[in-house]
Amino acid sequence: MTHEELTQNVEKALEEIRPFLNSDGGDIKLVSIEDEKHVKVQFEGACTSCNLSMSTLKAGVETTIKKYAPQIETVVNVA
Repeated sequence: MTHEELTQNVEKALEEIRPFLNSDGGDIKLVSIEDEKHVKVQFEGACTSCNLSMSTLKAGVETTIKKYAPQIETVVNVA
């Protein structure tokens, strides 16, 4: 998979999770993909101050990204 295809797959994953975040006043954007294994995202809006953002990151965002791009090992939020 090329870097471009990987980026497209990660964006598809974020599009799938985005409606859930939007419903609570938040959003998410892709910051970078490093070494084809590590994804950096940034929560926006209400997600930046939500106490559940780490749970959302691991249980929702990371799981969804890995569904579209199984080679991804980690997903982290950068402020």
